[in-house]
Amino acid sequence: MRLLFWRRPTVPVLELHGLIATRPGTLSAASVGPLIERAVAAAARVGTLVLDIESPGGSPVQSDLIATRIRRRAEEKGVRVVAVIGEVGASGGYWLACAGDEILANAMSVVGSIGVIGGGFGLQGLIGRFGVERRLYTAGENKARLDPFSPERPQDVAFVRALLDDLHARFKDWVRTRRAGKLRGEEGAIFDGGWMLGARALELGLVDRLGDLDALVREIGGAKARARVFRPRRRFLLARLPRMVVEEVLDAVEARVGVRS
Repeated sequence: MRLLFWRRPTVPVLELHGLIATRPGTLSAASVGPLIERAVAAAARVGTLVLDIESPGGSPVQSDLIATRIRRRAEEKGVRVVAVIGEVGASGGYWLACAGDEILANAMSVVGSIGVIGGGFGLQGLIGRFGVERRLYTAGENKARLDPFSPERPQDVAFVRALLDDLHARFKDWVRTRRAGKLRGEEGAIFDGGWMLGARALELGLVDRLGDLDALVREIGGAKARARVFRPRRRFLLARLPRMVVEEVLDAVEARVGVRS
């Protein structure tokens, strides 16, 4: 047996790439949870865990579950967490980045989008054109709330707006807690739901400094260090093609319908 004196040092990197949702192939507490356990255990020997963020967001529930689990395990093991935003860390993706004790981004990364969106379609006129009569039976005044084939009701709009405001308030509280003492400028510019480039995010205190994953790994582990990446297992491409087509359609629909961060 050879003694691997030449072995390069490694830095644990938890890869968080993609849409945040509960469907197969996306980021969720179920798909990422086991990776968090393994990555934090490996980071306990080094002292630092790196989060590799590439996500435009998605489910606020799954964003919170993943970020909370990272924080819980890191605090239990005494591990420092550093998040690196690549192309995009927006909305739920930025929620995940805030699990880091420090956040890095490229000057041109898409960052922020601290807001919540919801919506749907009104199709009652469409079915009327084809002579389709809507028949709906419910028990409970609001059981059919936001039904796309029924006229929109003012009380439903008020309900949705209150729901979105509550979710937005929770998002803002999370950012304020994790970025305490670091945010600069007017909160209106930070929490208006708009996204910005990494350079602007640095000015507002949403990120701590500019950088990239490769440089950070070397900074933590030394010039010869390499990343030990923890990522969800991907299925063989050809086996996934039919499902990938369906998921592309679902992603397009989800981008326009429903509540997401």
